Amino acid sequence: MTDKFCRERFLSCSEAAPLLTLMWNIALVYVVYAIARLVFFCLNYDLLSAALNDGVGAIIKGALVFDTSAIVYTNALYIILMLFPLHLKECEPYHKLLKWLWIVTNLTALVLNMADAVYFPYTLRRTTTTVFGEFAREQNLVSIVAVEVARHWYLVLLVIIVAWGMWRMYARPRLVRHHINPLRYTLSYVGILLVVVALCVAGMRGGFTTAVRPVTVSNANQYVSSPTHAALVLNTPFSLIRTIGKNVFEDPHYFADETALEQVYTPVHTPPDTAVLKHRNVVVLIVESFGREYIGAYNKGLDNGQYEGYTPFVDSLLTRSLTFTRTFCNGRKSIDGMPSILSSIPMIAEPFFLTPASMNHVGGIASLLGAKGWQTAFFHGAQNGSMGFQAFARSTGFGAYYGRDEFNADPRYRGDKDFDGTWAIWDEPFLQFYCDKMSEMQQPFMTAVFTASSHHPFAIPDEYENTFESGQLEIHRCIRYTDYALKRFFDSASQQPWYNNTLFVLTGDHTNMSAYDCYKTDLGIFSSPILLFDPSGELLQPGVIDAVAQQTDIMPTVLGLLGYDEPYVAFGIDALSTPATDTWAFSYLNGIYQLVQGGLLLQYDGSKVTGLYRLDDTLLVNNLVGQEQYVAQSEKMLSFLQAFIQQYMSRMTTDRLIL
Repeated sequence: MTDKFCRERFLSCSEAAPLLTLMWNIALVYVVYAIARLVFFCLNYDLLSAALNDGVGAIIKGALVFDTSAIVYTNALYIILMLFPLHLKECEPYHKLLKWLWIVTNLTALVLNMADAVYFPYTLRRTTTTVFGEFAREQNLVSIVAVEVARHWYLVLLVIIVAWGMWRMYARPRLVRHHINPLRYTLSYVGILLVVVALCVAGMRGGFTTAVRPVTVSNANQYVSSPTHAALVLNTPFSLIRTIGKNVFEDPHYFADETALEQVYTPVHTPPDTAVLKHRNVVVLIVESFGREYIGAYNKGLDNGQYEGYTPFVDSLLTRSLTFTRTFCNGRKSIDGMPSILSSIPMIAEPFFLTPASMNHVGGIASLLGAKGWQTAFFHGAQNGSMGFQAFARSTGFGAYYGRDEFNADPRYRGDKDFDGTWAIWDEPFLQFYCDKMSEMQQPFMTAVFTASSHHPFAIPDEYENTFESGQLEIHRCIRYTDYALKRFFDSASQQPWYNNTLFVLTGDHTNMSAYDCYKTDLGIFSSPILLFDPSGELLQPGVIDAVAQQTDIMPTVLGLLGYDEPYVAFGIDALSTPATDTWAFSYLNGIYQLVQGGLLLQYDGSKVTGLYRLDDTLLVNNLVGQEQYVAQSEKMLSFLQAFIQQYMSRMTTDRLIL
């Protein structure tokens, strides 16, 4: 009776054969991925619209490759169970279970893609598995997600609509009659399953031939001209799956001869014999999301010379500081900025201290100066342990750590009354706390502070709601507030006895939202300020040096100014002791290595040069690859970049980050 009921029920469902039914349901998944990609494009139109110039056909072709891989990976169990060669599966409960498996699996993929559409503007890349390590210690994720769900309610509504459509359009196969020959049934399904499995393996790998290597995230660059646009070709489930347990550091062996490698590039810095150590304090201010774009003094040509920016105090500080015409960060996340600035370790592939290489022996400006008698401390107003900063600070030699716990315990301050409700203590009170704690330290000291207020969800303290005006972007009001907090910090610091004996360094951890096209390019998105301020005027004089500087240059430049007298490892240079023509900057974006040097930007995918642009081509329109007048310079740049990559990878894999 039960079997008859099952047969009758299935007869009312799809009349298609199981294989055709499977094909229909998988086709529906492609539609779901297409909807997610369209949403991704629309939400990030200002960053991705130029991708259409690469050709819609190429983007669709690439999208099919990566969507196929992701769909097969995520639906592998469903496919096998649908075609399982045993007649026992021919009952209604079994196929109800398969429907729920299909719905849950692919609805999860849809949600991941939708969430990444919101997160993308902050990283300019699809999310990988390192995101779990990045936010592992955060205690406010629920509130952050809740805020984003409320802000993007229309995406929630769309997910519900798509889920309803998936449920309604799902096809269940017709029940195969029980009187069929069991051997015939099994052999038929074994044959079908073998063919489908072969197709699935090809889909996962990205091709059929044995010469095809399994596609990776970096393969997306072959379908677009800009690494930023690679995110439009990729999908989030694929990016997550293909980075599970992946070893991101592999020696490429561009140079077989170690001597030849060292001659082209070495990260080992050997101070001159004449170096004399100066016992100056060092204060490094790492300002959240502080891009060059927001600072008027760096952008006198914008808006026909009328651009004022959002940082009146930093503009005034620049007139008393030393900076460079082109300054860059080395990553797109906060966890990229800290190793770059304080240990001269740039981001390649994934954030350094979310990789196994973070277990290497790692040094930095704190450990080097600490060994010479400096008292060292790191400050971050978030919950202690947030972002892994406390662990990294300890591993790189900071003797003390001051976070939200220490701020709350200080009776001079209001504790959590100054918590922003999402991330950390507001910048103004925490920077005052920072100043007070340094006044309690023994000189010389080396400290660093990581601010937090100029960050999504872009709020400011209630008492300043009517003080700071909005700008073109929602972050601009936060930038005004943080600039004011920096002013208050320097006002207080200038009254301290240690002030004139201190070298100040101010930079951003990474860039953020942009209103101008020149800051949305593959290079522009790394444009962060770097300025050195010496109140005494004894270490350096104010001015603008016509050269390139990057975050990884901060450590060797500071050590050079202090006359540090022992060899050390740093992947940047002393920007003040290097001829301007030899200064350079490195960045990594979606599988593409970028090198700025000698007035050019070179882009390299690990096997070939994909882009070469003049720096005065601010929108990166004219690709000069192959043009005769640039061949010699690009070859020299490529050799240098390959040596840099090999030194980095080799030292990561052999634990040689310190001497």
